[in-house]
Amino acid sequence: MSAEPLKTKIETKDLDFYYGDKKALNKVNIACHENRVTAIIGPSGCGKSTFIRTLNRMNDVIPGTRMEGAILMEGKNIHDPDIDVVELRRRVGMVFQKPNPFPKTIYDNIAYGLRINGMRDKRKLEQVVERSLRGAALWEEVRDRLDENAFSLSGGQQQRLCIARALAVEPEVILFDEPCSAIDPIATAKIEDLIEHLKKSYTVIIVTHNMQQAARVSDYTAFMMLGELVEFGVTDKIFTNPAKKLTEDYITGRFG
Repeated sequence: MSAEPLKTKIETKDLDFYYGDKKALNKVNIACHENRVTAIIGPSGCGKSTFIRTLNRMNDVIPGTRMEGAILMEGKNIHDPDIDVVELRRRVGMVFQKPNPFPKTIYDNIAYGLRINGMRDKRKLEQVVERSLRGAALWEEVRDRLDENAFSLSGGQQQRLCIARALAVEPEVILFDEPCSAIDPIATAKIEDLIEHLKKSYTVIIVTHNMQQAARVSDYTAFMMLGELVEFGVTDKIFTNPAKKLTEDYITGRFG
């Protein structure tokens, strides 16, 4: 029996991005599949973070930026005039490099986005808070501490709280921008296990400077250099038999 064809969830077509006159991305074409993890690797300043921030229009808030080309989510251009950016960012959640919990209780960190979206039912809120914390593999550690300040958590727990907060509003895609760079190796292993679990329900895109991490957690890998996509493909092939010499040089540590 043949496997079902992969469904493309979000893709870029000839994506160019500018900060003023500086061109940060040049004709980037990447298709990210549903229920798969796509890793974006490359040296510092190669455009990795710029790229994933285009996917939920996070770069829109930076003055003087502009984009050319197209970004399609399930075939629809996310820059179409009828696209609600707030709704887009609900569908395409983001977890940042440094944990950034709100200065509120653990419970309120998760309930905050739900309340903004109009959820008032206390029982429903409690259910979603628990479900989100379970989804981020944090429930067992904090179930008796929900009224404590989020800053009482360790760095790794704070990062998983931020993941739970992103899950609470039921996104379809989760973007991770260097999610483990500010936490210790044990916490990193927990986040990596979590990413493996999350892809069953979400499309996951992760920017990482850690090539071993990309090799461990991703199904597909994109290697970027100076704002250009050098190579994109199945992770095993990129790491064991890359098509481009530049990819091989980077992966084997000859530069970067």
